[in-house]
Amino acid sequence: MTRMPFRIDDRQQLRDTVLAALVPVAACTMALAVLTAWTGTGKAGTPARIRVTEGRLLLPSAGVEETAAFFRIANEGGSADRLIRVSSPRAPGGIALSKHRMTDGNGAYSTAIDSVDIAAGGSLAMSPTGVDLSVTEGSDKWRSGDLVPFTLEFRRSGRVTVLAVVVRPGTVSFS
Repeated sequence: MTRMPFRIDDRQQLRDTVLAALVPVAACTMALAVLTAWTGTGKAGTPARIRVTEGRLLLPSAGVEETAAFFRIANEGGSADRLIRVSSPRAPGGIALSKHRMTDGNGAYSTAIDSVDIAAGGSLAMSPTGVDLSVTEGSDKWRSGDLVPFTLEFRRSGRVTVLAVVVRPGTVSFS
C-alpha cells in the first residue's frame, strides 16, 4: 500500500471548508443567544397589556356641542396593539378619533383617523396637539366634576371601560 503525500492544496481546501461551515454555526449561535436574552426579559411572545389612565373630558363651551376627551394609554405587553373604536353611553352623538396637524402657515387643523397604534412597551398621551377624541355631547349636559364612562376598543386586547372626569378647559396640563 502506497501512501499518498498530503499536499498543501489539500490543507488549504480543508481550512476553507471548516471556515465556511463555521460562519453559519456562529450566526445560529448568536441568534440563539439574542432570543434567549429576549425571552429572559419576560416580553417574548407576551400579548399586549393595555392600561388606560387619566381620562379627561373638556367641558364644552356654551352653545357648542362638540368637545374633546384625552386619555393616557400604556401597552405593558410584548406585542403591539391598535385602538380602533371608542364609545360612550353619555355621548350618543358619537366619538371620533382625530389627529391634529399643522399647515405650512402655522395653522392647525384636525383630521379624523380610523385607528392609532400603541407599540409594545410604548404609550400614547392624548393631547390637543396630537391624537384626541372628538366627542359630541349628549342630551344630558355635563358639569365640571362629572364622571363619564368611555369604552376604548383595541384590536387585540378587546374593550377597556374607563371613566373620564369633566374639566374646564385651561385647568388641566397635557404634559
